[in-house]
Amino acid sequence: MIEDRLDRQLTFLTEIDALKSVIRQSHLADRSRRENAAEHSWHLGMFALVLGEADPTLDLAKVVAMLLIHDIVEIDAGDAPIHGAYDAVALAQAERAAAERIFGLLPETQRDRFLSLWREFEAEETMDARFAKALDRFQPLLLNILTGGGTWAENGVTEGQVYERYQPAIERGSPALWSRARALVRRHFAAARD
Repeated sequence: MIEDRLDRQLTFLTEIDALKSVIRQSHLADRSRRENAAEHSWHLGMFALVLGEADPTLDLAKVVAMLLIHDIVEIDAGDAPIHGAYDAVALAQAERAAAERIFGLLPETQRDRFLSLWREFEAEETMDARFAKALDRFQPLLLNILTGGGTWAENGVTEGQVYERYQPAIERGSPALWSRARALVRRHFAAARD
């Protein structure tokens, strides 16, 4: 029984190595290349550990766990950039199927825990999930600022579109973080107009 459990865990851990090959739209802060989804998840975990201290009611271990697993579904479903056009219903269905398949590689108790965390993140109904989602929106926003507009410039994204696409999740999960993000966005677009 123990060997079977370990075999399943190792199978899962081997499978998720593929997340390193899922290339995102965001550039690294040094502009050398685009980040991959595994790097994004790690960076978000660090964001949670560093920025989560502002709210002592958060369960940071849970937030970090959500952030580490939230994009694993992209191994099967691919990355859907926030500025891209895609069928949201079809994407949600593909992600659910991916979650079932990939987390299903784990022993039952871990499968259930990971699926529960992934679903909680997607539903954004708890404070922990809303904070995690805020970070998931804030990190690429910050990378766009640091790279002179990054994917915003590449996709012709306007200041209004940035507010429309980023504000709801960031503000709901962390009003203080949205206040800072809004100031960064205003400064970026003001400089771009000059």
